[in-house]
Amino acid sequence: MSQQHIGVVGMDVMGSNLALNIESKGFPVAVYNRTAEKTKKFVEQECVGKKVMATYSIPEFVGALERPRRILLMVKAGPPVDEVIQQTKPHLGKDDILIDGGNSYYKDTARRNAELAKDGLMYIGTGVSGGEEGALKGPCIMPGGQREAYNHVESVLCKIAAQVDDGPCCAYIGPGAAGHYVKMVHNGIEYGDMQLIAEAYNILRMALGMSATEMQPIFAEWNRGLLSSYLIEITANILAKTDPDTGKPVVDIILDKAGQKGTGKWTSQDSLDLGVAIPTIDAALTGRNVS
Repeated sequence: MSQQHIGVVGMDVMGSNLALNIESKGFPVAVYNRTAEKTKKFVEQECVGKKVMATYSIPEFVGALERPRRILLMVKAGPPVDEVIQQTKPHLGKDDILIDGGNSYYKDTARRNAELAKDGLMYIGTGVSGGEEGALKGPCIMPGGQREAYNHVESVLCKIAAQVDDGPCCAYIGPGAAGHYVKMVHNGIEYGDMQLIAEAYNILRMALGMSATEMQPIFAEWNRGLLSSYLIEITANILAKTDPDTGKPVVDIILDKAGQKGTGKWTSQDSLDLGVAIPTIDAALTGRNVS
């Protein structure tokens, strides 16, 4: 049996899309999911003719990987990450590498890094930004951990990352939990950006009485100038969408409520501990809580 260059645990959309991205760049991939049905469905529907190997147990999964083993964990942040680590660790050897690609709290990442180092294992906590489409076509990747570990996975991460004029959107951030810390702050800044967009929308709607249709070209124009960004672009696109059932703008019928995964909150909490003022991010977090 030929051995795979890297393995991916977790076949939700982010994990499966990253596996497809990795394979498309020439790296054979082994995949595993806690529920076998999801693995089977993914391989049968998405991986015909591709170098993606389905595995249905942790020992089979680990055994399918070349050494040093490179294992990308794409599972929900928190206890599920610790559970997968504990299930996998007995089957790993010295210098094998675990990569947490979820939105883990940086203090959890620092703890895991230190604990695994005692067993001779290497650990990378990496931010992955770009959502489901980015995972498939090229995300921004922020890895942190042992430099030696990064050296073993650099070729994969840089090839699957988004590419710009000066190279891949991937760079070694630093030791320990540096990668997940940067991703945490990145998400906090994104909270602030989205709150600014929401407040601009609210002024146009409530103060100037503009409809979504009237606002759309304004946001589109902003996206052609200094304010050009992905968030402004998708705001203009959303304002142009209508609900097929009612014919009304989508923004007028969706629930006016924002969810959150906790990364913005962690940014605010850490800023308080450090004595650093981040009022825009704090206000954005409050806005989400109020909604």
